[in-house]
Parts: sequence; C-alpha cells; structure tokens
Amino acid sequence: MPELLLELFSEEIPARMQARAAEDLARLFAERCAALVEAPPVTFHGPRRIGLSALLRAAVTTEGKEERGPRIGAPDQALDGFLRKHGATRDALKQEGQFWVLSKPGETVEARALVAAAIPAIIRAFPWPKSMRWGGSSPMAWVRPLKRILCVLDGAVVPFDLRAGEDDGHGLASGNETEGHRIMAPGAFAVRGLTDYQEGLRERRVVLDAAERAREIRDGIAALAAAEGLTVVPDEGLVTEVAGLVEWPVPLLGRIDDAFMDLPPEVMRTTMRVNQRYFALRQADGSAAPRFALVANIAAPDGGASIVAGNERVLRARLSDARFFWDLDRRQSLESFLPKLDSVVFHAKLGTQGQRVARLERLARIIATKVGADPADAARAARLAKADLASGMVGEFPELQGVMGRYYALGQGEKPAVAEAIAAHYRPLGPGDEAPAEPVAISVALADKLDQLAGFFAVGEKPTGSGDPFALRRAGLGIIRIVRENGLRLALRHLLEEAMAGYVDQWRHSPWIAADPKQVATLIENREIRQELLETAARLEGEGCAANERILVRLMDLGHVPALRERGISVFVAPQTGSSGELTRVFRATDAVEVPKAAALGRELMDFLADRLRVQLRAEGTRHDVVTAVLGAAPDDDLNRLLRRADSVRAFVESEAGANLLAAHRRAANILRIEEKRDGHIYDTGYEHHLLKAHQEEALAAALEAAAARIELDLSAEDFERAMEAMATLRAPVDAFFDKVIVNDPAPELRRNRLKLLARLRAAMDAVADFSKIEA
Repeated sequence: MPELLLELFSEEIPARMQARAAEDLARLFAERCAALVEAPPVTFHGPRRIGLSALLRAAVTTEGKEERGPRIGAPDQALDGFLRKHGATRDALKQEGQFWVLSKPGETVEARALVAAAIPAIIRAFPWPKSMRWGGSSPMAWVRPLKRILCVLDGAVVPFDLRAGEDDGHGLASGNETEGHRIMAPGAFAVRGLTDYQEGLRERRVVLDAAERAREIRDGIAALAAAEGLTVVPDEGLVTEVAGLVEWPVPLLGRIDDAFMDLPPEVMRTTMRVNQRYFALRQADGSAAPRFALVANIAAPDGGASIVAGNERVLRARLSDARFFWDLDRRQSLESFLPKLDSVVFHAKLGTQGQRVARLERLARIIATKVGADPADAARAARLAKADLASGMVGEFPELQGVMGRYYALGQGEKPAVAEAIAAHYRPLGPGDEAPAEPVAISVALADKLDQLAGFFAVGEKPTGSGDPFALRRAGLGIIRIVRENGLRLALRHLLEEAMAGYVDQWRHSPWIAADPKQVATLIENREIRQELLETAARLEGEGCAANERILVRLMDLGHVPALRERGISVFVAPQTGSSGELTRVFRATDAVEVPKAAALGRELMDFLADRLRVQLRAEGTRHDVVTAVLGAAPDDDLNRLLRRADSVRAFVESEAGANLLAAHRRAANILRIEEKRDGHIYDTGYEHHLLKAHQEEALAAALEAAAARIELDLSAEDFERAMEAMATLRAPVDAFFDKVIVNDPAPELRRNRLKLLARLRAAMDAVADFSKIEA
C-alpha cells in the first residue's frame, strides 16, 4: 500500500501553534482525500516543520452517474451541445420518459493525482491563527516564510508547484528534500519515505517526535538535578513549550547568584519561566535551590559551558529587575495601592477595580457569616485582595497577582489568615489547582467569583458556544468546587442576589459629569463607547447645539474626572438623580445597563451553575442525568444537599426495585401523555376512592398515600435514603396494578379515575425527582 510523506518546512514556527497546526493538517488532508486514506494520518511537528505520513490506496474509482439531457424531440443542436459538454457520443444516450439520459461510467483516479491537487489547496487555505506574507506582492501567506515542500508517495515525488504569485513563472515546487539541524548539520538531503526521513533527521541532529523531545527534556533535567540532590519544580506546560523551541534538546544546569536567593521563590520562578524559559529547581527540604535548568539547541564543543555562562549573565539582569520591583513595592503599605485602582477599569459597564473592591468587601463579610469565618478578617482580606494589581511586580508579571499581595500583607503585619486569603482568592485556576480551604479564603474567593458572574450576566456579557472571554465558566466551576470540596451548606441564589445588590447600589450612586463629549471621548479606552460619544456629539451639533455645549455623561470610572480637569476641561460633577440648569442634553455613555431584577438574575445564574455542575459530574464519570432529574423536581441552590439527594436517587434507580419502578413510571407517563392529548386536558391527582373497583388499584392507592406522606417527611428532614426506601414500597403494588388492571376501561368514570390514580403515582415519584429525565 503506497505510503505518503508530506513535510512543510519553514522558518521557526511559534511553539504554541505547532501541535494544533499538525492536527489541522491531518484533518484537512483527511477531508480532501477521504477516499484515499486507509487509516488516520500520523502527524509530526517541530520548530521548523509540520507534516504527516499516511497509507493510501493506489487509486480510487468514482461511481458512475447519470446526467439528464434535452427532451426527446429537441433540436439536434441542443443534443449535440449536451454531448460536447460531457465529451460523449450518441451511443451513450438512453431514453427515460420524455428525456435523453447520459450514462457516465465511473473513473479511476490515481492517488498521486488526487494528492497533487489537494496539497496546494490545503496550504493556501491553512488556518494559522496568525500568518505573514513575504516576497513582495506574493499572495502566499504562511505562519513564517515557507522554504520547502517535501511530498513523496511510494518513494517518488508528487509533483506540484505552489506558486509564490499569480503571474510568477517560478514557485515553490514539491520535492524529496528536507534539512537537518540548522547549525550542526546544515544543508539538504533527499528521502524516499518515512523511515529514512526519520533516520536521516536523527543523523543530522533533529529529533522529529515532539513527545520524544519532551521526554528527553524532562528526563535530562531530572537526571542533572538528581546528581546534585535537587528536584525539578513540575511544569509540564514549559516542557511542552521548550520541546517546540529546540530540535536537538541538550539540558544544562546554571547557577543563580546568591544575592537573589532572598527573593520569593515564586518571583524567581516566574522571572525564569516567562522571560527565559528556564526550569526552577528545589532542594530536598522544598526550598528554592540556587540552580536553574535550561535547554540548549546544540551540543556545544565545550560541553555547554559558554552557553551556561551567557544565560547566567542574562538571568542576573532579569533578577535585578525583579529585585527592583520587590524593593520598590515594599516601601509602601499594601493598602496605599488602593487609590490607584479607582482609575483601573474592571469593565466599561461594570466600573473600576476600586468599585469592585468595595463590592467584594461587602459581599465577603456576608459570606463569612455563613462559612464560619471572622467577618472583619474576610472584609479586610477582600479590601486588600486586588491591591497588588497596582504594584510594580504584578504590573511586570501579572501571573503573580495574589501571590505578591500575600507577601506584602505578611510583611506589613496583616493576620496570616488575611494574607493567605489574598493569595488564594483566585483559586481554583483550573482542574489541577486546589480550592481554598480556610474560611476567610473561602469567603473572599466566593465573593470574587459571585461578583464576577453577577456583574457580567447583568450587563449581558454571557458565555456563548463559541467563546467565554471573561472566563465565567471557570468562575462557575470554581464556585462549585469550593462548595463541594469544603462541604458548605450555602443558599447560592441568595448570595448571587446579594452580589447583584452590590452592583445596583453602585449604579444608583454613580456620578455624572458634564463636559464636551469630544473631549471626554479622548479619555475613553473602550472603542465602542468612544465612537458612540463622538456620534452623539455630531448628532447634537446637527440639532443646533453649540459645539462647546456641555453634555451630561455618566462615568462609572471617576478616575476620568481628575484627568479631564488636568487637561483644562471644565467638569461639573453631580449625582445621577441631580439636575443642573446649565445642562441642556443628557447622554449616558456607559449607562447601557438596565438594572435587572435580582430574582430573575438569580434564577438564570443558578441554571448556569447547574449546567456547570453537570459538566463537572460528566468529567468525573458520574451520572449527570440524575442531577437534572433532581433539579427538575425541586430546584435547589444548596449544592451539597442537591448532590446528596442525587446520590440517593442514583442508588435507587440502579437497584432492581428502582429499575422496575422507573420502568413503571415511564409506562404511566406514556399512558397519561397519550390519553391527556386525546382528551385535551391534564389529569389531576384527585382520584375517588369509591371508584376503586379492583383489589390491585385499592392496594396501589393505599400504598401511594402512605408512601407519599413518608416521602414528604423524609425529604423535609433531608433523609433521602429513607425517602427512597418509602418509594421502593410502591414496586409490588404498581407491578400488580399494571398486571391486572385495564386503565382504559370501557366505563368512562373508571377510566378517568384510573388515569387520575396514575397521575397520583407520577406526582408522588416526581416529588423526589423528575424521572422522565433519567436516561434509560
């Protein structure tokens, strides 16, 4: 079976794009050559190449088809034209009804021809996140300049020419050559297939497989560290990135100057990782080691001594910068950073970070009373949680937000619980991150995420199927994890309404300023709001307003007011409810928010959290349909109570009695659905005892009333296991009922009564869970 080898060789491809590019290449090839491909292509990627190998069929035969031609009796010219179009003769025609029909036999097309047609189209339409053009007016776009195209099938070149321009007589032609390591083995060499391609690259100092490069990096650094009694700080993301930067990994160790070892280890790690792609090391006691690991792309003659020395010099400069920010930030208290947050926009419709701090402080105090935290400590932690956003260190390394706040808080004598809450309030950042466990940290972390959800949902910035720019799904999952992992009993809907109340209070007291909208627009970063202001100014001028006439503008960000005054712009500040005779027009620049009703928003957000809970349960391999069923019976904003109830229902439906009763519920629901549709109304549960004629329906009615009373009491007491036991008692009478009783009795009054009895059964079971939502 012919083997195809395709390699697209270019200048260095950004590491973050390589794996996705290889996947896209395989997907596009499989789509365009589906008839040829025997098995999914095997892909590879690296700093200068992406490619694939695939086993193909030698040729494919298309199915024959029929083309309808002119009507019988049509002029000969029409018939001749139809035949010329399809390259056929009259012998291939046959008569079907009132038309001539041309039977076209299937064609056999060689794999080489199909591949030659497919690859140029794939390259031209390749979905790089970012592309560049080169070579003057060339329409060709690629992530970096494309240098070679290796395309061989069964050892022979698949010929095609990817022209650099529409009118170029020369282009980038396919061939059978590739290149090895740029420095250690420069120059091209020819290959015939995947085996000699891999072997030839390895001889020329290129490790083709990305997973193998990552393994050599991981194992090599670990071995060097272990030789000195050290361990590597785990960072799989960095391993993957570095594997996309080097073709021939050569791990090396360098030394950190002792003068920098008093810096927080997170600062050193972040500096090394973000700026230089170095790996941090630890000593046996877990403290930061005065060593770092790097990965060179060449095996140097001096064993890498010069490379290490050069990287040590660079690292000293980087750590000196970090030292500067560390020392500068500690010259002032953490709280002194807070005024700067008044001029930092959180979101154009949601105000500033300063306003957000006020909301978090209030909300954290409320949550603290419900999770066993000191309200004063929770409020203090919430007040300081965002302060480090205005620090020099976080400005340089945003990854350290929260972490630096903790260090600065401890340094100025804040309580340890407050400092730890500052560091932990962003967590969990992902599935592998721990959720906060301390009560104060829980209070602030929940406040942060609840405020985020309430605000963005209130202004209509909700996640969509194609995007979640404000990470609201992650915030929702964070809330769920914090509540579940700490066993918290919280009324989340009430807390969401409290979060919304913080925004409502803010919007009611937001100030207005009066100024020329053209001048205000120069200070608005949000493009849409700025454009809206300018369009409003033009409209007002068209209505006869003087160009310098003041316009009342609502700004959530009061930080704009001093900036306006500094530029000599006359500003009048008034409450939203105030008025002034000198103001003749009103324009609400950032008042695109209609304050939603807190109750409606709470319901919407609880639905959102329920969806996130189902996603999490699905990821854990748990039956999410049971959660849906429980929510269908009694929407519950206490997640742990909801999950306990769902666990009891799951255990019940997976038991023999539960499975049988579930089948009976489906049978009853189906009968009711059919008969209610036929009769045009919904049957209530008020059956009449004197119409219970059969012994089995009398037994079912008695069992139903007893079980329903017990279920109601047990659910109220949150004894869900006993509620399931009560429901299990219905199995025998239900089975007997369906076995012996005809629901659609000829007597209308008996039929109606039995349908009402089934409605009573459905209602009794649906009080526990909406069993119609449980998958079979």
